[in-house]
Amino acid sequence: MSNDTRQNLNRRLFLGAAATALTAAALPAAAQTSTTEADTPLAGPVRNNASAFRTMEWQDHFDNLHNGAIIADLDSRALHYWSEDGATYLLFPCSVPLNEELTKRGRTEVIQKVENPVWIPTKGELERNPDWPRRVEGGSPENPLGVRALYLGWPAYRIHGTHDTRKIGRRSSNGCVGLYNEHILELYGYAKVGTQVRLI
Repeated sequence: MSNDTRQNLNRRLFLGAAATALTAAALPAAAQTSTTEADTPLAGPVRNNASAFRTMEWQDHFDNLHNGAIIADLDSRALHYWSEDGATYLLFPCSVPLNEELTKRGRTEVIQKVENPVWIPTKGELERNPDWPRRVEGGSPENPLGVRALYLGWPAYRIHGTHDTRKIGRRSSNGCVGLYNEHILELYGYAKVGTQVRLI
């Protein structure tokens, strides 16, 4: 190999390495200047898994797993489920309410399971969105409750599916917790009337 070829190769390697280093150094700075509502930090110490969901232990929220347990973590936009025997643990991304006024936090339980639920908007939803339909039949692709719903002990609050997959992982609901249809189908198969629920 000639000296000219060696010098050209060394120059290319040097320039390539320098460009890579500059790009890597610039990425964190760009990420820090570009923030969105989704980047809002959570209060307190948070342990994250590879998907950036906060990890949870059911023992921190429930005395037992009688009838199973669900935690909807509205801050990290994740739903956790534990079966009654503790052998099954499910973790799903979810949509959460648009703002704190639409959010209900606390303890409740599943009071009803519904396949292809009919959607009837609440009075508040119609006041905010007067052009919405007054009723959408179950099974319709326009139905915001998707293919299954778990009705909670609080009136008009549900954990349900959605046909609009853009909503998952976002503040996009009018109070409910939404899952991809394939995820609500899986959760629906495990959850039962009486499953404990906590929204945090």
